[in-house]
Amino acid sequence: MQHTNQRVLTMDHGYNFRDLGGYQTRDGQTVKWQRVIRTGTLAYLSDHDQQALIDYGIKFDIDFRSDGEVAEAPDQIPNTIHYRHLPVFSDDKTDASKTQAELNAELKARKKNGFDHMVEVYQEMVTEPQAQAAYRQFFGSLLGNTDKKHGLLFHCTAGKDRTGMGATFFLSALGVPQKIVKQDYLLTNDILSPLIQGRLTKAKNEGISGSMLATIKAQMTVSSGYFDAAMAAIDQHYGSMPQFLNEALQLSNEEINDLKKLYLTH
Repeated sequence: MQHTNQRVLTMDHGYNFRDLGGYQTRDGQTVKWQRVIRTGTLAYLSDHDQQALIDYGIKFDIDFRSDGEVAEAPDQIPNTIHYRHLPVFSDDKTDASKTQAELNAELKARKKNGFDHMVEVYQEMVTEPQAQAAYRQFFGSLLGNTDKKHGLLFHCTAGKDRTGMGATFFLSALGVPQKIVKQDYLLTNDILSPLIQGRLTKAKNEGISGSMLATIKAQMTVSSGYFDAAMAAIDQHYGSMPQFLNEALQLSNEEINDLKKLYLTH
């Protein structure tokens, strides 16, 4: 992991590690580097990776995964990092942690295709009480990360859906325009491209095609359609993102100002 204001951070055994620094807000401020990091799973980190987290200043690890995902693949982090488990869902609705066999069985039982299922999951991340509670506590941790030298990391399994919405809410609270927030969200596809292509090629070689292949792609990627579904749910239920942050996530104007003081450079 580099310290040179770099968006994508490379790890030996981790993927989709990204610094949320450098984004511009509507009023011309910039998100600070090395303060908030979004990532995929931390279950396979090498000793070298763990040292890289320490060197980068990471002090807090927020885990959005379900109890089952955590039990199966616990985070491998140094004991100097404070761990907090905030499950967005009681089980992994995003399917990121499911094996191919589990996915096959699930898809046979499920009436929706992969894309429509994910659209539903994104709406639930906005409206479900457990998801709202997890993101509310996530902001509590962000507000508690007051030492300017300390970084906070948050993740799920793939680092794209539950993590993607966490990043969306955080950047939105700071006043980053939605267009830029969406670009950060969609960046997952570029970063995970080799992984996604590898999985799809493997599936094709196994004779998987049609709707099953489309579902694997839907499950491994992020989509404008998913993001837009979440934003539409926010507008429908709350009227706007600021009202969602205020009502659903119970962020006061004072707390939003505190967040800006902590995470923006003037």
